[in-house]
Amino acid sequence: MDADTIFAVASGAGHAAIAVMRLSGADARRVLAGLCGRVPPPRRVSLRWLGEIDQAMVVWLPGPGSYTGEDSAELYLHGGRAVLTGLADALVALGARPAEPGEFTRRAFLNGRMDLTEAEAVHDLIAAETEAQRRQALRQLDGALGNLYRGWSDRLRLLLAEQEALIDFPDEDLPPEVEAQVDVELAALQTEMTAHLNDDRRGERLREGLVFAISGAPNVGKSSLINALAERDVAIVSATPGTTRDALETRVVLGGVPVTLVDTAGLRATQDAIEAEGVRRAEARAATADMVIAVEDATATAAAATYPGNCIRVANKIDLGGCVGHDAIGVSALTGEGLAILRARLADAARSLTESSGPPPLTQARHRAALQEASARLAGARTAELPELRAEDLRLALRALGRITGAVGVEDILDTLFARFCIGK
Repeated sequence: MDADTIFAVASGAGHAAIAVMRLSGADARRVLAGLCGRVPPPRRVSLRWLGEIDQAMVVWLPGPGSYTGEDSAELYLHGGRAVLTGLADALVALGARPAEPGEFTRRAFLNGRMDLTEAEAVHDLIAAETEAQRRQALRQLDGALGNLYRGWSDRLRLLLAEQEALIDFPDEDLPPEVEAQVDVELAALQTEMTAHLNDDRRGERLREGLVFAISGAPNVGKSSLINALAERDVAIVSATPGTTRDALETRVVLGGVPVTLVDTAGLRATQDAIEAEGVRRAEARAATADMVIAVEDATATAAAATYPGNCIRVANKIDLGGCVGHDAIGVSALTGEGLAILRARLADAARSLTESSGPPPLTQARHRAALQEASARLAGARTAELPELRAEDLRLALRALGRITGAVGVEDILDTLFARFCIGK
């Protein structure tokens, strides 16, 4: 690990009443003493003069009981730019250096203060736009996801130890049910992993946000609808067909979930090359969206388009009369009639696509890739013809799980093996 003592402003940029400067590293105590003369008692807020720079509240946080696991300090300063610049210059003169992006959390991981899933949760918590995202990030930061994966790793490590014993000591009087129990436990573990993977990407969808594409024929009011839902002018509204040529996006919150609404070109056959490209893009966005808001004209008689996957039908222009099908929501983007009902329906759909019960959901693509590999290795282990091949598949599955939390290792298998089967007899 880098032995440098690092510092960085932990509060936001710009003018503020208070700014927070963090300091961490093996030399943090000497640097802090050089800055304020006398290091405060551990974990007590103390008022100190920082030379001629500022008067600040200082907290001394000796390791390993700090965020990074190293000797650390936090300084609560006046938030002027000149104060921060002066303090940074003083810290550099005392031998510290500015931290790289994410370096405090990286050191926390390397010092065993958190695993990789918790480190990722720190970033997700900072980036959370909604309450639902905040709750998911907090649950992951609390260790719920890491505990799940570590539990699977512990079970898999025990199975590997038992399998190694069957290989290395075939003539020993091991209980005959050991091999059968390995098969049973492997099947149970693979079933749990498969169920965890088959979550319809709920955690990833909540973390990244959903995409709802507004689709339909020209002049049904798609642009008016996105403006009404966003409560601002996102798209140009015109009676001329084909006004919207490219996809226009805006971010809203529905049911506590961030959702990108996409206004797309009207779907129709056209000889205009630019409009035709817009139609192609509209169809592509509808095909990949988490939900399609299919808009039709309530006063028209043309049949509504159909879409595969999740779809909510909306009959616009009900202020002009016409009829609304039993499976459509009648609205008027002009007068606002029916919009509250539509918003509630969209919020329910957003929650349905992201809410999960039971174990914490997957939140990262790398988690999914590693779990898919681990599940595939378990499947290989269950069908392996030789015990040595089964053991190798179990080792690879264990390594795949370890990559998620950052705890990849094989030496601890030996400890489990000796403790379980009294190998030294």
